[in-house]
Amino acid sequence: MGKIILVTGPARSGKSEWAETLAMQSGKAVVYVATATDNPDDQEWHQRILEHQERRPQDWITLSVPVELSATLADAKPYSCLLVDSLGTWVANLLEEDESSWENIVAELLETVDLVAADMLFVAEEVGWGVVPAYPLGRAFRDRLGSLVRQLAALSHTVYLVTGGHILNLSVLGSPLPIRGEGEVRSQDS
Repeated sequence: MGKIILVTGPARSGKSEWAETLAMQSGKAVVYVATATDNPDDQEWHQRILEHQERRPQDWITLSVPVELSATLADAKPYSCLLVDSLGTWVANLLEEDESSWENIVAELLETVDLVAADMLFVAEEVGWGVVPAYPLGRAFRDRLGSLVRQLAALSHTVYLVTGGHILNLSVLGSPLPIRGEGEVRSQDS
């Protein structure tokens, strides 16, 4: 099994930069899995994507994967390190899926992550620290991302929180809260 690392934190905290550093330190061939799609009509979004691209080493392979994340991870070679940036964008890309379909997509992703031999780094946004959104789509996004991050953290070997430009290793500083679902309790140690 590959090593699973989750890097989470608020916007502009440095989480992508930390994940990129960890990928470089892996010593493996890095595959950057970009969940965002470029929109040349949105200059600010285009600029954000360019900033990420300019930070990455030239020898990294970049895959654009706005939706089919499970299939991409399943195809990973054991000698590689996949950096998925970001889960928030991936959730947003699938936000129109009904609840049943979404649950199936997440189950497939988590099963795939558990079986992949490559190292995997996931970048995820923390969006639930503010007020509850006043509109249903905002609440769905927040709840889906929060639940996904918690479930992925339970599978991860290491979980980092990056905030204010500082890195906290939550796997050392904290204890995992068990995940309850489908009649089982699952924690990082199971």
